[in-house]
Amino acid sequence: MTGITIVSKLKDRKVKDRVEANTAFDKKVYYECFDEAIERNRPRIDEVRARLEAAGVKYVMSSWIDLHGIPKTKPVPMSDFEDLCLGKGPQFAVHSVSFVPELTPADSDQVMVPDLDAVYICPWDNTIAIIFADLFWEGAPYNVCPRQALKRAIHEAQQKGYVGYAGIEPEFIVMKHDENGEPVKAFDDDPREGLRPRRQAFGYDVEYSMDSMPFLKELIDILEGMGWNLHDVVAEGAYSQFELDFTYTDLLEMADRFVFLRLLLKEIAKSHGMFVTFMPKPTVGDWRSGAHINLSLQHKDAPGENAFKDGDKWSDTARFAVGGLMQHAEALTALTCPIVNSYNGLVPRVGGFEGGTVTWAPTNITYGYNNRSAQFRLPQNRYSLENRAADMTMNIYLALAMTLTASVHGISNKIDPGEPTDRDLYSMTEEEFKEAGIRRLPRNLMLATNALREDELAKHVLGPVMHNSYITYKNDEWERYHQAVTDWEVQEYIRLY
Repeated sequence: MTGITIVSKLKDRKVKDRVEANTAFDKKVYYECFDEAIERNRPRIDEVRARLEAAGVKYVMSSWIDLHGIPKTKPVPMSDFEDLCLGKGPQFAVHSVSFVPELTPADSDQVMVPDLDAVYICPWDNTIAIIFADLFWEGAPYNVCPRQALKRAIHEAQQKGYVGYAGIEPEFIVMKHDENGEPVKAFDDDPREGLRPRRQAFGYDVEYSMDSMPFLKELIDILEGMGWNLHDVVAEGAYSQFELDFTYTDLLEMADRFVFLRLLLKEIAKSHGMFVTFMPKPTVGDWRSGAHINLSLQHKDAPGENAFKDGDKWSDTARFAVGGLMQHAEALTALTCPIVNSYNGLVPRVGGFEGGTVTWAPTNITYGYNNRSAQFRLPQNRYSLENRAADMTMNIYLALAMTLTASVHGISNKIDPGEPTDRDLYSMTEEEFKEAGIRRLPRNLMLATNALREDELAKHVLGPVMHNSYITYKNDEWERYHQAVTDWEVQEYIRLY
């Protein structure tokens, strides 16, 4: 790593510069055809290639995003860089691997066009660069390209006068395999059986943070070198669980960062003989791993001014944005908490919970000032709307597209979210929820998917084809889950009945 400057993007712009550049684009940037995307790349090819070669890059992984938010690629040598940028690189039968059955083996392949504003040199191997790409099909944006869906949502928000920014709070658990090949937590010196602390010792703990530093030091150094402005790393409530806190940026860049971060964490862990899991709830007694989304908006014509701030208080714009998010909360949750296991974490209490008596996870659709038991929190230290019902398994492009669109929908239609709920939701009764008109978050993936199916705004954000593909896969996931017999079921029923 010595002597190599690791940057998150070759084009070094501050947030304000990026906003001004985005707002200068006309409509066709977000609805551009294949030829227009190529012409956008053409004048920058030599500049980007020179920078990559100077950094020692030999291989490029231009990566598109599948329905689940996972990057896919075919590596190419730097000698093919120009062809890659001109849309003459590898083609993909996306519909053969990405759970999008609307096309057949007789249909055309998809073509990716790399985004030269989204170039990442891999800090674990500086000979490789990852460039995030958009998918095109028969000359038009591919209608099951999540990155294109986010770009479309960004453009539509700008048309209504708003530019979105996001910060993500990624949480994850670091694990390893024991002598029997079984997965165990990498940083956990308490016995697996017998005496364990009544309340978990890992959260914020100096000793455990010190024990984790060989892994954390490398992570911190890399993120600092990339210019992400890392604020801190938190030893979270579960053993071997960590959270990162780094600065916010515009929505497209944050989505790309999120995907790159998941790759980065996995690669660093491998180099230490460990692995990282983003599964929200890998064990019963642990805190859930989340990825809270913090959204803020700026007026397109006033870059740098937070639209959610009115003097020293929250603005009406913020209230209406909350109203839009609450109106579409169930459908949004199908995107931000997208797997069966996500809903194991969205519960108020867990028997034998080692971190206390309540989970601090959202269970109800409401908002509150600094209320961590509500889905939407208005924090005391920043003017951004925090959605606490989100985890690391989400397709971040679709999640941010829906978050932005629902917020702007709320603002445009002046949707009143009602009074805030500034009390402990875990202590409220069902009768009190009913009296206050507070809805329950979906209790499982099926309920969330059903809400997504009926939500007209979600159909618009995803587009009809991707909306159908997503729901079809999630229904299949739910059905396959119910074909499995779990250990809990065996222990609960096999002798009882």
